[in-house]
Amino acid sequence: MNKVFGFIAKEFREILPALIYFMIAFHVLAITQALLLQRYGIEPAASVAATIMALIVAKAILVADALPLIDRFPDRPLIWNVVWKTLIYGLIAFAFRYLEEWIPRIGDAGGMAAANEALISEVVWPHFWAIQILLLVTIVGYACAAELSRELGPGTLSRLFFGRHRTAGF
Repeated sequence: MNKVFGFIAKEFREILPALIYFMIAFHVLAITQALLLQRYGIEPAASVAATIMALIVAKAILVADALPLIDRFPDRPLIWNVVWKTLIYGLIAFAFRYLEEWIPRIGDAGGMAAANEALISEVVWPHFWAIQILLLVTIVGYACAAELSRELGPGTLSRLFFGRHRTAGF
């Protein structure tokens, strides 16, 4: 039992930074969307969708970080890994988002191919791609912070932001 609890605690600690980052980012986006749609009398279910999206992307990042090819450029400037990880995280997040739309349609459409056809015809693609672009921009920010944290060492970035550090004098 302790082994299972230890595994769950380890997984939670690993997903927590990404989850917090994307929860904040997606709630800001959801609030912005709600303010823009308010003019038209539309009230989206912003908070629930933002939370679900944050969980999906944080899980996608956890899956990607387990891949052996994720740290492909350890001896290059940080931008190499930032771009590489953004690409990997973005592709996995895209796959998760597509599956999120596709899986509920399988039962209603009567099969996987029919669900895919229904998805292609029913999804509002400009909205899907707009969300994907915003997602990619937030992923770039996360990848930058994650690579900077990795380069500075464990706990350094947290200590710099939230802990005590010496201040430079003028």
